[in-house]
Amino acid sequence: MKRKGVPGGGRCVGVFFVVAVGGSLASPAAAMQSQAPVTDTVVLARALERALTVSPALAQTTAGLSQADGSRRMAWGSFLPNVNLSSGASVQSSSQFDPGTQRVVSGSSDSYNAGLSANYQVFQGGRRFNELDRSAAGILEAEARLEDQRFAVLLQTRTLFMNALRQDELVGVAEGSVSRAEESLEITRRRVQVGTGTRSDSLRTRLELANARQALLQTQNQLRAARFALGRQIGADGPVVPQRPPNLDPAPLALSEQELVSLAQSVSPAVRAAEASSTAADASVGSARSSYLPSINLSSGYTWANNQASFDGGNTSWNFRLSGSYPLFNGFQREEQVTQASESRRVARLTEEDARRGVRQDVDAALRTLETQEQAIEIASEAVLVAEEDLRLNRERYRVGVATILDVITSQVALDQAQADLVSARYDYVVAKAQLESIVGREL
Repeated sequence: MKRKGVPGGGRCVGVFFVVAVGGSLASPAAAMQSQAPVTDTVVLARALERALTVSPALAQTTAGLSQADGSRRMAWGSFLPNVNLSSGASVQSSSQFDPGTQRVVSGSSDSYNAGLSANYQVFQGGRRFNELDRSAAGILEAEARLEDQRFAVLLQTRTLFMNALRQDELVGVAEGSVSRAEESLEITRRRVQVGTGTRSDSLRTRLELANARQALLQTQNQLRAARFALGRQIGADGPVVPQRPPNLDPAPLALSEQELVSLAQSVSPAVRAAEASSTAADASVGSARSSYLPSINLSSGYTWANNQASFDGGNTSWNFRLSGSYPLFNGFQREEQVTQASESRRVARLTEEDARRGVRQDVDAALRTLETQEQAIEIASEAVLVAEEDLRLNRERYRVGVATILDVITSQVALDQAQADLVSARYDYVVAKAQLESIVGREL
């Protein structure tokens, strides 16, 4: 028969499978424990710390912040003059005819020079100040992106950590299902031996036990995959066993819903990044408009030249130049730059507004999920108690011949489902709370 809701998904084992494994149903489940031993264990705090250290996405975002710092230095550097130092030497052979001696005389033509020059852009239409503002906003945006990625890594690590714990408890549920199936099989065999049971009852309980063991194998594989995923997240080369935190039960939040929304909007990395992007877009518009103003450039230099490799003698010169330029027409490039910058600013402002709405939506969704899972935990807890009592009663009724083995199996499947639902509800609540904490940037 098909078991519904048992960890590992739906499955149906045919009669041929029952006959094939029938001789081994009573044997220990050692074959299920063929997994390699796991030696690495970790608590949640340590897992979060290690994940932040080894995350490639976080490292890439950190590199983006470094680039933003470089842009900031370049913006400050534009307020300083460019200074160049140059030097050179030239040795060239030369031959010439001497009329006095009627011979060709060999010689050389040497030159040595050095120079120091400086160039400073006195006025650029305010472009440097706009670039300075844009680079400052770029750093704020990069810092917000880094914080956003940090929250994402922490949330992903918490989710993987809790998923590994969830799968561990689901293995316990599957093992309990196997134990109950074995008990039912033993009860059925005793009834068959005394003549109060049928061979069909024995086949059905053996099929149920086969299904339970198959579910256990699948759940164990899922547990190992979850531990490997956690190990990869924190930089381990193999599976990692998470240590269960002391208390995962639902608890009242420290802040009200309105306080959570206000806090999320003020500290949300997504909102802060959108604000910084909007500020940078404003500066880009100012920088584009600066091309309508003239530019003034100041330059100066000092040079020395000599035809001997000596600092004595030689010729020196200096220069000082002040120049200005104004592009009367450059093929509408200025107009296009201003148009593009203005459109980018409009998009940035709309993105900022959308980010605020998105935070409010995320907070509301997380709160509703928390409320739903709290109720789901209560419902699932009651369902477990009801299913346990129902199984006990049906077993007693089967012992006295009032109920059928199908009633017992149905009660077992219902208890398996109720226990699995309770485990899922508990960890769904923990994950939803972690998502809310990730949005507001603090523990609740």
